[in-house]
Amino acid sequence: MHVAILAGGRGMRLRPYTTALPKPLMPIGGEYAIIDIILQQLRAQGFRRVTLAVGHLSALIRAFVGDGARWGITADYAEEDQPLSTIGPLFNFLDRLPEHFLVMNGDILTDLNYASLLRGHERSGAPLTIASYQRKVKIDFGTLETIGDRLVRFSEKPTLSYGVNMGVYAISGRTLARYPKNTPLGFDQLVLDLLACGDEPRVYDFGGYWVDIGCPDDYEEANRSFEQMRSTLLPTITAAEEVIA
Repeated sequence: MHVAILAGGRGMRLRPYTTALPKPLMPIGGEYAIIDIILQQLRAQGFRRVTLAVGHLSALIRAFVGDGARWGITADYAEEDQPLSTIGPLFNFLDRLPEHFLVMNGDILTDLNYASLLRGHERSGAPLTIASYQRKVKIDFGTLETIGDRLVRFSEKPTLSYGVNMGVYAISGRTLARYPKNTPLGFDQLVLDLLACGDEPRVYDFGGYWVDIGCPDDYEEANRSFEQMRSTLLPTITAAEEVIA
């Protein structure tokens, strides 16, 4: 039960907040850093080891998380000397990871069952399992569908729904073994490489709560909704800690 947390990004879309703080340390509800919530959830679900891929303002993350003892987790680090995108950092510490492991961004707030995602991936035999969330997008214009120059369908300000990558996935070591260390690689390119060779990823549909704090609007939404979602995000943590104690 090992998780790699991608925590090295510069958070350009979240500036000016991220000028002083890396995204995983952004405060939620005036009480927690988002990485605190994530580590509490992981510990409650049975994860015991975490490797944090760090870069931007890494000293602050190291100082906050330390060796992970505060959460009952063993934490270690992989430092990015150069930008390696979203998958590239994993190549440099693949030898520390088991055959099947969880990967997630360090800036999401969700009640996803991470352990269930990983167990399902192990059973599936897929190279990669992507947690998927249905995101609705309101179009502020009337949309036109045409064939040639003829209009065949019109919709007034429709709401479209898309399955989007939540920034949480389970990977098997064999999937990454083909790539050398220090190779910049984005998640998008990994998926395209797998599709090109016929090794199709699996999708894990999730219908609960999910917010990616990568932009100011979503960060503010996470803070607005935290009190309402507190009992969804935190009660299992309290119960698990009581059993352990």
